Order: sequence, then C-alpha cells, then structure tokens
Amino acid sequence: MIPNGYLVFEDESFLDSTVAKMNALRKNGQFCDVRLQVCGHELMAHRAVLACCSPYLFEIFNSDLEPQGMSHVKFEDLDPEAVEILLNYAYTAQLKADKELVKEVYSAAKRLKMERVKQICGDYLLSKMDCQSAISYRNFASSMEDMRLLGKIDSYIQEHLLEVSEQEDFLKLPRLKLEVMLEDNMSLPSNGKLYSKVIVWVQRNLLENGEPLERLMEEVQTLYYSAGHKLLDGSLLDGQAEVFGTEDDHIQFVQKKLPRENVPRQMSTSSSCSLSPGSTKHSYKQEWKYIASEKTTNNTYLCLAVLNGVLCVIFLHGRSSPQASPSATPCLTKSMSFESKPLEEEQEKLLAPMHYARSGLGTGALNGRLIAAGGYNREECLRTVECYDLKTDSWTFISPMRTPRARFQMAVLMGQLYVMGGSNGHSDELSCGETYNPNNDEWTKVPELRTNRCNAGVCSLSDKLYVVGGSDPCGQKGLKNCDVFDPASKEWTSCAPLNIRRHQAAVCELDGFMYVIGGAESWNCLNSVERYNPENNTWTLVAPMNIARRGAGVAVHEGKLVVVGGFDGSHALRCVEVYDPARNEWRMLSSMNSPRSNAGAAVLDDIIYAIGGFDGNNFLNSFEAYNPNTDEWSPCANAFTNP
Repeated sequence: MIPNGYLVFEDESFLDSTVAKMNALRKNGQFCDVRLQVCGHELMAHRAVLACCSPYLFEIFNSDLEPQGMSHVKFEDLDPEAVEILLNYAYTAQLKADKELVKEVYSAAKRLKMERVKQICGDYLLSKMDCQSAISYRNFASSMEDMRLLGKIDSYIQEHLLEVSEQEDFLKLPRLKLEVMLEDNMSLPSNGKLYSKVIVWVQRNLLENGEPLERLMEEVQTLYYSAGHKLLDGSLLDGQAEVFGTEDDHIQFVQKKLPRENVPRQMSTSSSCSLSPGSTKHSYKQEWKYIASEKTTNNTYLCLAVLNGVLCVIFLHGRSSPQASPSATPCLTKSMSFESKPLEEEQEKLLAPMHYARSGLGTGALNGRLIAAGGYNREECLRTVECYDLKTDSWTFISPMRTPRARFQMAVLMGQLYVMGGSNGHSDELSCGETYNPNNDEWTKVPELRTNRCNAGVCSLSDKLYVVGGSDPCGQKGLKNCDVFDPASKEWTSCAPLNIRRHQAAVCELDGFMYVIGGAESWNCLNSVERYNPENNTWTLVAPMNIARRGAGVAVHEGKLVVVGGFDGSHALRCVEVYDPARNEWRMLSSMNSPRSNAGAAVLDDIIYAIGGFDGNNFLNSFEAYNPNTDEWSPCANAFTNP
C-alpha cells in the first residue's frame, strides 16, 4: 500500500491472456449466448463482445424481447469464412485474412457496420491494385457504395488509363462508338468539356427519345460539332448517307439515321439491364460520371465513364465535315438543338469536384487558393486536405492533418491555417488543434484547448485565434465558452462568454468585430446573432437572420456577411442571406443550386464559394460559386468570366 494514496498495478499480460481465453471459450461454445447461422454454417459467440464491435448486431440484440436467452441471427448472403475472420477480430483485435477472402471480409464488415474493418480491407485492396485488377476493384467498390474507395481507384485509372485499357476486364465493358463531324477549321474541345457534352447527349437520348442505352451501343452514332460549340445529333443532318472509313476498327460510320419519331418519349430503364460481362450497375440510380480519357491518335479519344449507372467505354473520333463551304453546312432542326437547354452548358463546364465528399469540413482561402480540410462522409472522418486552383479548375492534395476531424472550423491567422477541436469519429469532442505552414507543407500541434469541444466556431481577430461555443461533452447543449489563443505566447485565455449557448454557429471577423451567427442552443435552431468587441470584451446582440439555421457557412464580401445554407431543424437549406452592419439588417439573396448543410464558405477573387456539405440525402464533393454582381449561383467553372 502507498500511504494516503492508491494501490496502482498494471498487469501487462492480463489483457492478452483474457482475450485469448475468451476466444477459446467462443470456439468451444462455452457460455455463448449468440448463434450466427451463415449459409448453413453455425458460429457461436458472446452477445456482449459482438455488440461492442458491430453496431448492426448491437441494434439486433438491443431489440431482442428476451435478451436473457440465446440470440439467433441468420445471414444467407455472407461468406462463413469471412464471418469467422470477423469474429476472431472481435475477440483478438487481429484481422487475418487470405488475400482471396478480403473482398468477402469487406462485404461482411459492411453488413455488420464494422467501419474500421471496411477501411482496412479497402486500403489492402488499393495496395494490391494494378492495371489488370483496376476495373474489377472498381466494380467491387461500386457495388459496396464505397465513395472513398471509388475516388482512389478512379484517380489510379486516370493516371494509367492506357495500360488499364489493354486488360481483359476493360475489353469486356460495354462500349459506345461516336463519330463526330467537325465544321471547317473546328477542332474537338479539351477532354473534360468534350465528354461532358457527350454525357449530356446520351442523357438527352434516354430522356427525350426513349433510346435505350443498349440500342445506342449497337452501332456507331454520328454527332455534329457546330461552330457554336454545340454537340448535336447527327440524325438532324440533311442529305443522304455518307460513308467514312477509318483505320480504327472501333469507328466506322455507315449511315445517317432518320429522326426517331416513333420511339416512346420516356426515360429508359436501361440502368437495370445487364449489358455485357464486366459491366457494373451502380446502386446510385442514374449516376453519370466522367472518369478518365486519353487521346490515342489524331482526333481519336478513349474514355471511361459511368452512363446511367453503367460503367462504359466511349470511343470517339473527330472528322472534318465533307461539305467544303459554309453554304453547304448541314441544316439543323432548331427544336432538337440544345441551345435552349441550359443543362448542356452547365454540365460541360462544371466546377471540378473535390476528390472526397465532405460535410462538417474546414474551409478557407490561402495564397489565392481554396482549402477544404477534413470533414466526414459515409465512410469516415477525414485527414486529407485539398487545395483548389481557380486557374486550372483542379483540386490537388496538400499535406494531411495529423488528426482526422470533422465538425470543426478553420481560420487563417498570420498566413497559416488553424483548426481546433471537432470529432475524429471515435471521440465526439477533441481538445487538440494544429496549424498548417504553407512554406513547408507541414501541420504542427498547437496547445490543446482547456475544454474538449465539437461544433465550435473558430475565427482570427486582431492576430489572435478565437474558439467560440460548441457542444458540451454530452453533445446535447451548446456552450457559452469563448477562448482566445495568442500565437506569440502560445497560451489560451478566456474572454467574455456568449449571451446564448450555441453550437454549430457560423463565426467570422468583420471590421474588427467577431460575429457568431445562428447555430443551435440544444437542437433548436437559432436565428439570433451576437457581435464581440475585443476592445471592451463584450458581446452584443444584433439584428437576427430571417431564417433560423445551424451548420451554415459564412464569408465576408465587400464589408458584408454572406451566410449560406445550413439546417433549419427539418431540411438542409439552399437559401442565402446577407448582413449589412451599417444598416444592421439582413436581406435574402438568390438561393444556391443545391441544399447544403455543414458546408464551407470562402471568398476568392470576389467570388463566394459554397463547398461540400450534406444535401439531405448525400454527402457532397461538389461546390458552387456566387457572383455578387448578378446575384446568381452557378456550379459552372466559367460562369463568371464575362460578368
């Protein structure tokens, strides 16, 4: 005994021996109270152990009317060996699976909602992926609806498309063959714009002409690329059929087709049809996605894309129009051109999406670029950080954060990024924080908060970092706490508390004041707004917003606060409003194209961007831009080139 103290003893061998003994009891069927029946095989286990590692089984056990008795759980579509591997993992924390079983283990882990095992299996598959297996792995990731895995596989395919295209799995994919007639002195646009036009053309055929996807793939399709940069249906060309040969066996135009007048004008159900071996039907209905493309020969392109949920290959060949003079340019049926349909214009120039869908992310603008850090999607809390370059319309990765985190905010202070608190997916409240130095592309720790908190506002003000509000340790009530960090002394101090408890509030600096906007007191959304004056350390209530909201984004533009999206307690919001401090009033602006709660907002080159978030159904990797000159939101990359 230690006088006036406690007896402290740590038995390092106890845990290992206990775990081994419990697993031995399971294998011997001793004290077991769960019977798993997996495709005719019976596996015994202990309810408490399985409930701790599988949220799916926890829900089943928690709903048992007679929990004292033996629980029976039946699976008809899982591999018994894979389930046994997961049971061993549940008891020993060791995951051991032959490489041939990894996909089955992943599938079983998905059913049992064992997210960590899913991630480990996915990372293993990525480590073993090569050009030969890339399509097979993508089909698997698509069937599992794993957007994280799909994103990484698609990035690999983008870098190795030509090598992947030589593999057997790729050659088995359904293919769409296109011949594109070009006016004199015209050339095909860059790959991204070109295939966005192609995807829109396929959508039009399925939607307006009732043309099944399989029918489009039966023969070479002829399109016409006009001087107005429109991609038009070749059936609208006047004149008789022309024959064009090509060295590429995949492309051979035989006949111009007549307009499809007698086909029912309804949406094709081809997404539910099996087109050929190797095709995959994504469970997200009507998915349209450009994945990768390469120019193989002069004016000939190869592309991999998802068309109406089906993974397809597109072969495209551009050819000069046979007409020699402008007077011979084919006439077009105006009603079937896409000039009056904004969908093509929007899709052909969409802002490049992030590599990851992100909600509850940190955003900011640093050195002329947008930054999107962390956040969560359906799979995990993220460490990754992406950087958007407006000039190239592309996202690239910078160094990842040291800690995965979501439900946090980011601030720019003295040329560096700061993130504090949040959730890492295991702990709902973090006290740790870190800062990013763009000069050496590194994240380093900053002193921890004095209280753990999630959903707090973060803001730079007068060369100091403020952390405001947030969730209490139980996550049920907002906090009034306001702490300030001095990067010179590296110390935290307290400042005056808020008037109203808040978490998920939008926070930013404007004209030497800090504003805390909306949020929720418990789960009741707020429209109230408070302003902090650092000169006298006081908070003052200012005019409330028109719409109560939590999880909104906020940005400063021309001396005003612009608040975007959020959640009103029932729905993710599209609406946007602006605060004028000179008038102390809010007014509504044009709404976004997509609802976005827990999205980020930032300003770059006088354009306001709303980034990521959750639309009520899906986590988003898209973003859109607001032009204050026209009061318009657009998801298009060049929407504001000529304001």
